[in-house]
Amino acid sequence: MILQIDGSRIVDSFKDSWHNFLDRMPGILLAILIVAIGFFIADKIAGLSRRIINRRTQDPLMTNFLGKTIKVILISFILMFAFRVAGLQGVSETLLTAAGASAVILGFAFRDIGENFISGIILSFNRPFNINDTIQVGEIFGRVKSMEFRYTKVKTFDGKDVYIPNSDVLKKPLYNYTEDGFFRMDFLVGIDYEDSIEKAQEVILAATIEHEAVLKDELHKAFVVVESLEVSTVNLKIFFWINSEDYGKKALQIKSGVVTNVKDAILANGLNLPANIQEIKLYGTQHSIPISITNAPEILK
Repeated sequence: MILQIDGSRIVDSFKDSWHNFLDRMPGILLAILIVAIGFFIADKIAGLSRRIINRRTQDPLMTNFLGKTIKVILISFILMFAFRVAGLQGVSETLLTAAGASAVILGFAFRDIGENFISGIILSFNRPFNINDTIQVGEIFGRVKSMEFRYTKVKTFDGKDVYIPNSDVLKKPLYNYTEDGFFRMDFLVGIDYEDSIEKAQEVILAATIEHEAVLKDELHKAFVVVESLEVSTVNLKIFFWINSEDYGKKALQIKSGVVTNVKDAILANGLNLPANIQEIKLYGTQHSIPISITNAPEILK
């Protein structure tokens, strides 16, 4: 079988395509101009929307999220209009049809993406945190920096940038440490069994509220309770409240200051901070343990 190539038909097809392209060129150039101007206008409208929303809500996260959403919608309409101006409405209709048909197919493959996007929309209107709030989602603990279509960005206190899927933020328990501006801290102190518990509680409470950063109002009172009876100590637990709007290093420094005050007050008032008692057992034929003491005279003084 001999394959014959009709050269004239190929040339005619090329000429027809070229003339068709030239006929569409003004529309294509106009469409490119519309896209360029449209992108510029969309950016300006999105910026104006951010300013208007920010004035009404004073919420940077919602402002940023809704501003980006408006920009994406405007750009989508601009591209569809540009296709029609260029005489490529068939392309735009094909894209819409393909997008609709593939939505069901791709919905299963990209279910997480859609879920995170919808979660982001819900969080933008009904959100349990604001920017710079300290939150905990699962094991992630840090400060909120931004919220995008698919994730919420959190900066941990050890310097890591963590991107939490919005669906996790919406579904998992979320702890907000700074929403109302107050946070309760606590720590343990062990005193000797021979010490008076009542006196120790008074001394520790006075040393705790002595710190200037510890809250002292009626709703946020510090207190001391007996936590447990250990082998060598009576463990007391101290609870106190601080302002948590700047939770992080400052909160840890406040706790460190309170612990220091308590330790100094315990020793200054004749109370003891005993070490743990170690019990040594002898087995078999062993009846003694060789012990040597360095600088014995100084220790025994």
